[in-house]
Amino acid sequence: MRIVNPLYYPVAVLAGAITLFIGVRFVQLSSAIVIPLSVGVTIFGANYLKSRKLEFLELENSDLERELQRVIVTANNLAIKAKALHLEATKMLTDTFHLELLTTLQMNCNRAVELPKKIAHLSRRLQDNHSLLSVQQLEQQLAEVEQRLKSSSGVAKQHLSQLANSLSRNIQLAKEGQDIRLAQVVNISTLVQDATGSLQRSQTKLHTSDLSDSAQISELQSLVDEFSNIEANLELLVCR
Repeated sequence: MRIVNPLYYPVAVLAGAITLFIGVRFVQLSSAIVIPLSVGVTIFGANYLKSRKLEFLELENSDLERELQRVIVTANNLAIKAKALHLEATKMLTDTFHLELLTTLQMNCNRAVELPKKIAHLSRRLQDNHSLLSVQQLEQQLAEVEQRLKSSSGVAKQHLSQLANSLSRNIQLAKEGQDIRLAQVVNISTLVQDATGSLQRSQTKLHTSDLSDSAQISELQSLVDEFSNIEANLELLVCR
C-alpha cells in the first residue's frame, strides 16, 4: 500500500495526536511505544481516508471533477430514497396481485442502491482514458438505444430519443478527437436526476393510491416501468 502524506488529512493527524496524548497522559506508556503507535494511527488513518475518497478528485479536468462530484452526490441521494421506498413497498404491497409490481419496484430500488458504487468505478476508469469510450463502443451503445426505440412508446421513447441524440453528438466529437468524458458524464447526471424524479413520483403514487383498485395499481406500475427504463439507460452508460 502506498503511504500518502498525512498532512493532507487533518483528521488522521488529529487521531494520531489524540493517541499520543492519551498514551502519555493517561496510559503512561513509554515514548518508545506511544510515538510509533501514534504515527501508525496517523498513517493508517490517512490511507484509509484516501481509500474512501473518490479517485476522480485527481482528474486534471476541473469541470469533469465537479460534474462527477455532482453525480455521485445525486446518486447517493437516490440510493437513500430507494432504500426507503424498498422498505415502504415491502410493507404496503402485500396482496398476491401486488407481486409483479412489488418485484419490479424492489429490483429498481436495488439497482439504484448499487449506482454510487458503479459511478465510483466509472471515475477510476476515467483516469485511464482520454475519452470515456471509443467511437466503436459509442456506436454500439447508440445501436442498442435505437433498437429499444423501435419497441418503446410514451415517456420511455422520449428518454431514449434524447439519449440517442446525445450519443450521436458524442460520436461526432469522438471522431474529431475531442475529449468526450464530460459530455458522457453530463448524460449520466441527467439520467440520475430523471431517475430521482421518477422514483419520487412512484413513491407519491404508492402513498396516495387505493392499493385495492386495479386501475390505480396499473397507474403505479406505469410509473415503476418508467423508473425501470431510466435505470436501463443508466446501466448502458455507466457499466460499459
